[in-house]
Amino acid sequence: MLNVLIAHIAKINGLSEPTAKTALGIVLNSAERQASSFAPAMFKAIPGARALAARTGSEFGAATGIIARLIEQTPGGKRVVAQTMIGSLHTIGLDHKAIGHLLPSISTFMEEKYDMVGFGHLGDLIGHDLDAEISAAKAA
Repeated sequence: MLNVLIAHIAKINGLSEPTAKTALGIVLNSAERQASSFAPAMFKAIPGARALAARTGSEFGAATGIIARLIEQTPGGKRVVAQTMIGSLHTIGLDHKAIGHLLPSISTFMEEKYDMVGFGHLGDLIGHDLDAEISAAKAA
């Protein structure tokens, strides 16, 4: 099923399959590092997704230590992970428009194949608490 998802991403986004595979790995690795509910749901539904996330994270130098992973789950850490994800996607040739199309293409696949709604939204990846942090700062 992982190959079907990669082919879907490639077709929808006009990417080569190797680029789509790397992009998916970057997104999954970033989501996992932030403890997004997106990652374990994908890993459970699609065999090989966890390995792709780990392999891609290793290739791009993602943190692997326990303390580093905990830090990445804080609001500031989530922001850094999101920035790193966008930078990594730029490195493989995606511009902002392509990145904006990537996440919804993952979401569409998960809805069509697994009846999972709301996956692949940028807010899921970056984390809802960032919006709360901004609201709290404005209120203060």
